[in-house]
Amino acid sequence: MQTATIRPARLFTVEEANATLPLVKAITLDLQRLAEDLLERQQRLDALGKGRKADQSDPYQDEVEQIQADLETDSKQLETYVEELRELGAEPKGLAEGQVGFPAMIDGRIVYLCWKLGESEIRHWHEIDAGFSSRQPLTEEVGAGPSETLGQDFHEEG
Repeated sequence: MQTATIRPARLFTVEEANATLPLVKAITLDLQRLAEDLLERQQRLDALGKGRKADQSDPYQDEVEQIQADLETDSKQLETYVEELRELGAEPKGLAEGQVGFPAMIDGRIVYLCWKLGESEIRHWHEIDAGFSSRQPLTEEVGAGPSETLGQDFHEEG
C-alpha cells in the first residue's frame, strides 16, 4: 500500500499558528461542546430506541423524529465548525478533546504543530502520520524559533 503525500494549502510558523489561536480557540470550543452534546443526545436516542419499532401509533414517534431532525441539523453545524478551522489552514484532530493541528515544515518534512483547548500557546508538534499522543515539545532546533521554511504558502505545482 502506498502512502499519499500530504500537501496542505498552507504551512504555518509557530508565531503564525499562535496568532490564529484566539479565533481557533473560539471555534474549537463551540465545536467541542457541540460534539459532546451530539454524542450524548445520540446515545440517549439509541438507548430509547432499543427494542422499539417505528410505528405511527407510537405516541412518542413524532418526538423521536424531531430529535433525529435536530441531531441532523446540529451535525451539519458541526461540519461548518470543522470547515471554518480548515479554511484557516488548521486541521481539527480530536473533536471531543479540542485538539487542532497546524501544518508546518520541520527539518524538511511536513508535520503538525499541535494545540488543544486549555493550552495558552503552541508548544508541541507531531509527525503527520502520528497521533496527538506522540507529540513532542517544540525546541529551537525543531522550529520554535525563526525559520525560513516555516510559514510559506504551499501550492502543488503541476
